[in-house]
Amino acid sequence: MADFKKSVVYQIYPKSFRDSNHDGLGDLRGITEKLDYIKELGADYIWMTPFFVSPQKDNGYDVQDYYNIDPRYGTMADFEELSREAQKRGIKLMLDMVFNHTSDQNEWFQKALAGDEKYKKYYIFKKGKEPGVPPTNWESKFGGSAWEYVEKFDEYYLHLFDVSQPDLNWENEEVRKEIQKVIRFWMGKGVKGFRFDVINLISKASFEDDLEGDGRRFYTDGPRIHEFLKELNRTTFGTDAQIITVGEMSSTSIENCCRYAGENEHELSMVFSFHHLKVDFMGNEKWVMVPFDFQKLKQILFEWQEKMAEHYAWNAVFWCNHDQPRVVSRFGNVKKYWKESTKMLGTVIHCLRGTPYIYQGEELGMTNPGFTDISQYKDVESRNYFRILQEKGLTEENAYQILQIHSRDNSRTPMQWDDSAQAGFTDGQPWIEVNSNYTWLNAQAELKDDSSVLAYYKELVRLRKEYDVIPYGDIEPLDRRHPQVFAYRRYYKNQELLVISNFYGKPVQWNSRRDLSGYTRLLGNYGTYQIQDSTVQLRPYETMILYKESEEEK
Repeated sequence: MADFKKSVVYQIYPKSFRDSNHDGLGDLRGITEKLDYIKELGADYIWMTPFFVSPQKDNGYDVQDYYNIDPRYGTMADFEELSREAQKRGIKLMLDMVFNHTSDQNEWFQKALAGDEKYKKYYIFKKGKEPGVPPTNWESKFGGSAWEYVEKFDEYYLHLFDVSQPDLNWENEEVRKEIQKVIRFWMGKGVKGFRFDVINLISKASFEDDLEGDGRRFYTDGPRIHEFLKELNRTTFGTDAQIITVGEMSSTSIENCCRYAGENEHELSMVFSFHHLKVDFMGNEKWVMVPFDFQKLKQILFEWQEKMAEHYAWNAVFWCNHDQPRVVSRFGNVKKYWKESTKMLGTVIHCLRGTPYIYQGEELGMTNPGFTDISQYKDVESRNYFRILQEKGLTEENAYQILQIHSRDNSRTPMQWDDSAQAGFTDGQPWIEVNSNYTWLNAQAELKDDSSVLAYYKELVRLRKEYDVIPYGDIEPLDRRHPQVFAYRRYYKNQELLVISNFYGKPVQWNSRRDLSGYTRLLGNYGTYQIQDSTVQLRPYETMILYKESEEEK
């Protein structure tokens, strides 16, 4: 059985990882070239964002063909080679599956538009309330109405995302059977992990106007969601104990996640939730410049840790992905304490209860690129908001400052392999500019340095494999309201761990309220450390993992 509690997942955004054919776009063969690097890091799974045939209106999350590889990423033979080579190294592949919606170029939708009743029922078509008025007032997550009018039918189809991404009708059993077929196809290719995109939106409750919000309460964590996931588990991935699954949960609740990822629920192995990554927003608005709320960050992370544990449910724990800015630029200090704050943030996540996800370059401490010209940005959302922010009265300079903090392109710049031209990502022209700090911040340099961020991440991964308290232990938050320190205790059988981190650039003395003389330091981001009795002196961004083993099990 796959022990996902001891595992570490490495996320790859193929477009920006490694280009093997000189066209400036990363590809599957590029991933195969770098498998030894991932093995050396210690990762067990590689999660790749979608590389299926797609018009790329939403970065591949608009799937035209679930069974074939988009030529820009390579061929099925390339995928099969990647799978074989990964297997040789003990690495398993995790695919990103988008089943809430398809592309409007998908054969199913094209047949629906041609009037084929069978395929029309694969999607959600409704009559308007009256001429020119959509069925409901729901808003798309990309802005505007969630309904698109089709004159031929005098009906609207639902698209919770882009107009080119019609929602699938999961109430239709034939749709569910098609999706099961897709999963079994990739299982047949040796795939041992699946990440399900916005999977908690597949069950729509009722189609009525939302007088309180944008409609999400009628389609999030809907009435049949648990039934649908149990069926999917039973008919596909649940038949192979080696397979792990993770659900991306949009605007979800802990209560539902306790079921999605509950040990005995037979739905998913674990879930992603994003509440902790909104602590530098203003309400739900991300296009602002506000300092992150440290107390809120602690409160959200601890609440999810404790409640999921109470219900024997499992978290995916992470700071970074292809939609989030680089964490050191967000919660760390890239100017004066880049290395210290990067290591501290890694420690906080990797010792929590849950399976840690490392996003490509996070293990090097890659930073936001600080682009200063709108032509450098490729993300459609960022380009739109650059205009919107100025229409709201912000100066161009302020609009750039906000993009430099929040744009999704911050995490999409090419992986920094070495100090050669284009950071060793390509010898062509990269699809997006390389971060200018690649000359000193790159994998080749860090592989030679025992004190590098990369060396530290390898230690974090190794400790998870070596000490059972990290994957299996319970968690106890410590000093929840401390204005500067993030601390918690993990305990399992006769093993105990204290994780203590200073989140700020000024020193602090922390009182643990326990005798620390019996603990040893397993890992820390400073060469020396200062502990006396129950007191720990923490330098700027200092973090440490303290360990104690008792003779008898607790």
